[in-house]
Amino acid sequence: MVRQRWSIRLARVEKCQSTTAGAAAVDRDWSSTRLWVERSLPPGDRIRVVAALRGGWTSHMRRLDIEGKDVPYSLVLRSFVKPFYLRHAPGLLTREADMLRLLTDTNVPAPRLHRFDAAAEQCDHPSLLMSWLPGRIRLDEEDIERRSELLARQMAAIHRLRVPERTRPRTYEAWTSPESACLPERTRRPGLWQRAVDVIRRPPPAHRPCFLHRDFHPGNVLFTGTGAGLAITGVVDWVETSWGPADLDVAHCSTALALLHGVHAGMRLADHYVAAGGTLGEDPADHLYWRVLDALAFAPDAEKVAVPWRELGRHDLTPAFLARRLEEYLQALFSRYG
Repeated sequence: MVRQRWSIRLARVEKCQSTTAGAAAVDRDWSSTRLWVERSLPPGDRIRVVAALRGGWTSHMRRLDIEGKDVPYSLVLRSFVKPFYLRHAPGLLTREADMLRLLTDTNVPAPRLHRFDAAAEQCDHPSLLMSWLPGRIRLDEEDIERRSELLARQMAAIHRLRVPERTRPRTYEAWTSPESACLPERTRRPGLWQRAVDVIRRPPPAHRPCFLHRDFHPGNVLFTGTGAGLAITGVVDWVETSWGPADLDVAHCSTALALLHGVHAGMRLADHYVAAGGTLGEDPADHLYWRVLDALAFAPDAEKVAVPWRELGRHDLTPAFLARRLEEYLQALFSRYG
């Protein structure tokens, strides 16, 4: 819990800093990492094109197009460069590597692990190399209902995975608490926010734990096609994988949908999840706990996620706009479950 609280605080400090200079420095300073990648390739294969990938917040992401001996292919390189993530890279990248191995023989469309250097013993920065998946992140306003249905179906499939106890990920961590929640200073509904904090003062509800992505939201899912041909082709970013209540994954994705597309989208996801065969807490008060716990972790203005979302074209998602949507979403949760 302490690590997550510091992560959120770090986000609020860094949101005002320009990342252009830092990204340029990282691009110059990866000669050892590139050599590490090249040595892992089959004889005769070489890196042909390197392209930065947008949408990440914790990591510097690159797509590496490889000129193969037989056919060309692509890999994705994740490197931790920010001070906070450098300190925690061994745990984060080792967990992601373990989870990618675990998912290899499942029906979850996750990348395949190529290799990783969690302690930067050979690389310039802690890094993980994995397969590239087709598709793109969809944050636009088209096909929202269909995308929501597919997100719910994919989550339910992840939660149904049978994972032996010895290979299960760590128990989930809450990303906020009554003491650390950062509430908006300017709001016409201070009572609503206080009510939300009061909801999470209770002990966590009893639940049947399952395998969680733990950071499942539209920014970590790849889509192809449109309309009836819309399909999920990849689920990425497995560093936060946990063991815990399905309600928590649903809550996290619901908050993101509410911020991106409005309260209705955020409220509909749980219905789609149940329709896809997923199981949520039977007591509305228990489900409300998980939904509010997640929503408060975005307070006061969801700027942590807004930065990569704006990089992907959602320039309308200003802090003030998102703060208003988050407040409206909280009110909707109480209206339905409270």
